[in-house]
Amino acid sequence: MSGVVTEAGPRSVRDAREIALVDLLDRLLAGGVVLTGDITISLAGVDLVRVSLRAIITSINQATMHIDDGEPAGDDWTTGRPPR
Repeated sequence: MSGVVTEAGPRSVRDAREIALVDLLDRLLAGGVVLTGDITISLAGVDLVRVSLRAIITSINQATMHIDDGEPAGDDWTTGRPPR
């Protein structure tokens, strides 16, 4: 084995991060992501406003995959059926 050690410059490290970010976004959109959050505004210990936020982020291909067979793409929470 040779004892040659090369150091990566700042540009190559940044390029590796950008590639990793693109791969991460591709994987997240392919499988879908659910974001949830709750915001509560209170005054003197009394809750005045409560907001629940839910967002689904996915690709169009993933979201429309099961539309052709007439079934919803996700789970139907009204009937309690699990997702496919």
